[in-house]
Amino acid sequence: MARPQKIRASALGLGLALALSGCSAITAISDASKTLEVYELRAPEIQPAGRSFGLDVVIEEPTTSGALQTDRIMIRPDPLQAQYLPGVRWSETTPVMLQTLMLRSLEQSQALRYVGRTPLGISGDVAVLTELVDFQAEVAPDGETGTVELRLISRVVRESDIRILGTRTFAARAILPSVEEAAVIAGFDQAASQLLSEHAAWVLSVLR
Repeated sequence: MARPQKIRASALGLGLALALSGCSAITAISDASKTLEVYELRAPEIQPAGRSFGLDVVIEEPTTSGALQTDRIMIRPDPLQAQYLPGVRWSETTPVMLQTLMLRSLEQSQALRYVGRTPLGISGDVAVLTELVDFQAEVAPDGETGTVELRLISRVVRESDIRILGTRTFAARAILPSVEEAAVIAGFDQAASQLLSEHAAWVLSVLR
């Protein structure tokens, strides 16, 4: 008689486990379905160059680490830990958003015949290849302030002979008075504007 009771107890335990796992799954689905606030950074204002170089320039999507291959906004509580701001995201994945901003910045210069993500023909005249190294907010030891840290390696390559015309690393930082959502987003906007302005000016100087 003990055997049937044991089976029934096991069945009850299994049913409870399945019910609990079902609750967890429902909670996970519920969390995943929550609408996230969307933020989009602005391209800096670039003054027209006053002349056109008559070149077709392709801005490749930046390469980066897996932690930045997302539309979530990274924040580091310590150098070895990557987290994301809850309830918010970028309008595009971080590399695609940065590519968009680089395009808009160079378009404003009015110095290029064409600038885009892909060439008009088989290839463009020049390609801009970048690696996104840092694009995160870092929390200070006090836990209440921090900095936004951006770092980008860029190479301008002539397509006809794959010659590297220039290589440079760009870095920008913004001090965060707090790690509240609004302050963090404003810090990203400030640092990105600085980095993108410097990058656009450098690319045009290389093409001259």
